[in-house]
Amino acid sequence: MPRRSPVIVITGTPGTGKSTHAQLLVQESPVPLQHINVGELVKMQGLHDGFDEEWQSYTVDEDKLLDQLESPVSEGGVILDWHTSDVYPERWADLVVVLRCHHTTLWDRLETRGYPLKKIQENNEAEIMGIVCDEARESYQPGIVVELESNTLEDMEENVARIVTWIEQWIKDNENSGMDNENSESE
Repeated sequence: MPRRSPVIVITGTPGTGKSTHAQLLVQESPVPLQHINVGELVKMQGLHDGFDEEWQSYTVDEDKLLDQLESPVSEGGVILDWHTSDVYPERWADLVVVLRCHHTTLWDRLETRGYPLKKIQENNEAEIMGIVCDEARESYQPGIVVELESNTLEDMEENVARIVTWIEQWIKDNENSGMDNENSESE
């Protein structure tokens, strides 16, 4: 059965504004969307194999995570917010938004959050090298991966407006797909 609402993946280096974008998008979307902060879900549902002290992060159990996400994703109307996107099956995503941020802005954001110096350096290097964007482009069809700047409040507002326009078009493009399937089944 086709989904009635899209699945949007918002990804980017920690500190690029994924959760803020997702929260704004939930408010502005023409259809109801559920924001799933995957990092928080991993912690709250125990979808990990423990905490890695050296890297100051959880070691995610990808099988448990994907099992947990399968049901909400199959229904659609979901925003998956996480620093990586290559773990999800390609069939899940209708749009993959990779948020990018100038490295000095990113440094300041992570420092304000109290990240350890090693994590700030690691994330800053990943942003400079475009690692998250490269992973998304390697994991999904080129037409669904969009790279957006996220340095200012104006960037965020423009990005959300752009994604809302995309959702409106997705709805128009998919509104008859459910009826087409019903009609072909009754013939």
